[in-house]
This record gives sequence, structure tokens and C-alpha cells, in this order.
Amino acid sequence: MNIISVSHLTKYYQVLQKESGLSGSLKSLFNPQYNLVKAVNDLSFTLQQGELVGFIGPNGAGKTTTLKVLSGLLYPTSGEVSVLGFTPFERNNTYLKSISLVMGQKNQLWWDLPPIDTFHLNKEIYEVSDQEFQRTVSEMTHLLNIEQILKTPVRKLSLGQRMKCELIAALIHRPQVLFLDEPTIGLDVVMQKTLRDFIKEYNRKYQATILLTSHYMEDVKELCKRVIIIDKGKIIYDGSLSKITQKFATNKKITLVLAKEIDLKSLAQVTEVKEIEFPQVILNVPRNKVSQVTAKLLQKFPVADLNIEEEQIEDIIRKIFSGRELS
Repeated sequence: MNIISVSHLTKYYQVLQKESGLSGSLKSLFNPQYNLVKAVNDLSFTLQQGELVGFIGPNGAGKTTTLKVLSGLLYPTSGEVSVLGFTPFERNNTYLKSISLVMGQKNQLWWDLPPIDTFHLNKEIYEVSDQEFQRTVSEMTHLLNIEQILKTPVRKLSLGQRMKCELIAALIHRPQVLFLDEPTIGLDVVMQKTLRDFIKEYNRKYQATILLTSHYMEDVKELCKRVIIIDKGKIIYDGSLSKITQKFATNKKITLVLAKEIDLKSLAQVTEVKEIEFPQVILNVPRNKVSQVTAKLLQKFPVADLNIEEEQIEDIIRKIFSGRELS
């Protein structure tokens, strides 16, 4: 069953163009000029129940705009969007009680009040029973280890503590669909892992359908089997994360540890030398020549150790965005 269905979604904006100075202001007042910005341009995809999908792309690709359309905050220019059988922009109360949008750069917690007050407010907004509320707060605060800060004013909490509380506030009503926009932005690696583990457990336990945007590829690698890559408002890849490597990774990395110093020019004749810090040398090797190059290295050079790795997913995605791997 398709929980989220997007068909030929477009969202265009008219942006006023204004020259500097008083004359520019007068021109824009009496003869305004607009540019048409295609934030989202003919997107189509579906998500099944329980899927946790990475929605990735560079800044300005249209990710946040898409999430806002899906959550009902924006009206699409054209196309059809359905979530849980509802049309999001109609903002049906039943629909709004079944979803949640978490934006890492936006706060819903009351700054001068403790988190527990926001939790209680959301309880009333979403009409959650006392029993369900107590069970949810107890369970989630335990998982995130923040029982001790629930009565501390939000302004006195660290960024990581606030983000944990933001997640709980968004999940008080246990939504079936969760839109996560950069939930780990600005957090240290330990806190990022804590939130990733929490999101993974929520997805597993409640079979929630989750669409996640993140610039941290570790988030995507840890959480998502499927990714949708978007650039300039268009989908350029939709499939499993593992297939990205097979489809777009043209090289592998070979790390050598040398037993003694050698003439590096002779090594460069075998394959591309990427980095040198004796005794370690990093080589860039075409995928289809790995076996051949490895045999030559072991035969011709004093190799103490050798390790073969796939390209980093970050490097592959960077190539996709630059267009080099799509030509």
C-alpha cells in the first residue's frame, strides 16, 4: 500500500527582482520584474508503509519545499499528492493528527518554559489520552536519556538536548508519517548517533513511514536502504543506496603500506597516486582494473599491507551532483 504518493509535483515561485538604490526601488514599485523559480519540477515517487527513505540533494534542490507540500504547509503549483489517502493542503484534522514535520533549524519548544510544558500542550492539541501521554513520554525520555531535564527551561539546554526534546514533542501523538528535515544538523557525532538510533527504533517499533533529508551522509547510510536524490527540483536517482555504488562508483581506493621506500614514479606508472605519507600510499584505481593493478603491485613492490575500499558515498554523491557521473 502506498502511504505517500507524489505524481508530477511542481512548485514554482515568482521572485521579485530589484536593483539597488532609490531608483531601483521606484522601478520595482511601478514596473516590477519577476523571475520564475522552479523549486520543485515534476517529481513523482511513492513510499510504502514502514519505509525509511533518504531524500538528499544540494542546498536549493527542493527538498524542504517538497516536505512542506507533503505536510500541507504549501499548496503545489500542479501535480497530485496523497499521504495516508489525504490531500495534504486540505489540512484535514485527521490527517494532521497522523503526521509530523521536524525541522532541525526550527523550534517548537517554548524558549522560557521546560520541555514538559510543550509536551503537555501538544497532548491537548492532538487530543492524546493521559495514559497514552504518560506511556509515550516515559518511553521516549528513557530511550533518549533525558528524564533529568524535562523541568529545565529550554533556553538552558544544550543544542543536543533541545533536539531530543523537539523529537519527543513531534512524536507525542505517535504519527504514522514522519517528515524529518535535517534532524541532526549542528550536533556532534555522539549526539547524531543517539538520534539516529532513536529514529531507527521508532521506525521499527511503530512501522512509521519516514522521509528524511540530511546533509550528513552518515545519517543516510545508517538509516536508509533507499534514497531519492533530487537536484534543481528534479529526481536524478531513486533506488537502493547499495546500487549507487554499483552504478556511479567508477573507482576503488587501494591503500598500500610499503615495507621500504621506493621510486614513486614507478608506482605512478601502474595507477593514479592520490596521497603519499610514507609508508602509506593511497591509490585511485578503475573498478574494472582492480584485480590487474593489485597483482602488479604485489609483484613489483615491497607491499607490507594492502586494503581495497569502495569510494566514499559522499564522494559518489558529489560526482552525481556535479553531473560527471550522469553523462
